[in-house]
Amino acid sequence: MPLFKLENALTAIPIPPDKPNGYEAAAECFMSAWNLRIGAVKVRRRRQILSPRCSVLDLGCGHGVPVSQTLIEQGFTIYGVNASRKLLAAFRNRFADASAECSAVEDSEFFGRRFDGVIAWGLLFVLPPKFQSVVIRKVARALNLGGTFLFTSPKESVKWRDALTEHESISLGTEQYQRILQAEGLVLIGEQCAEGDNYYNTICLPKKRSKNLSNCQSGIGL
Repeated sequence: MPLFKLENALTAIPIPPDKPNGYEAAAECFMSAWNLRIGAVKVRRRRQILSPRCSVLDLGCGHGVPVSQTLIEQGFTIYGVNASRKLLAAFRNRFADASAECSAVEDSEFFGRRFDGVIAWGLLFVLPPKFQSVVIRKVARALNLGGTFLFTSPKESVKWRDALTEHESISLGTEQYQRILQAEGLVLIGEQCAEGDNYYNTICLPKKRSKNLSNCQSGIGL
């Protein structure tokens, strides 16, 4: 990535409150480590959720690799939100046509629109529990009828210190997530153990959904 392009991108991004949860300081290490830890193949192998040309909100999009990159390659319209200005600068530099916002997800207005799908890969558990609930509530309101929400988190209720940022991470556990989801009109429809790590993919749909489901409900392997 040309240095001058990255610097220009950085100056164009307003600096949010100090809410990157350690990822601003660890941005360069994160970009290198994430590329090695999880690849596009793993993203494509995830459960079929959406068909191409649907709108997808990538919460905690980071620098866009591999999740947003894989979705864009498969024809999705991507909107990214991330609190780290360095990571979002890399995202904007890599995907010039994608919409992106530098904001903490709990503060974002999600572009003032609804989406066919929302993805929060490796995000929820880095937030304090009260913000995890806030984000789930906002996602429920931002989904189109019949839309899908995919997030990752350990199955168990557990706390640990993130090796990269040294910040505390908190998984609320499947039972608590399920209670929060149901309270927001979402229903758990499946879980999968992500290959090579301890995360579980939890997939949710609004309980009340159109009988004539959109063609944006089957297709992508995530």
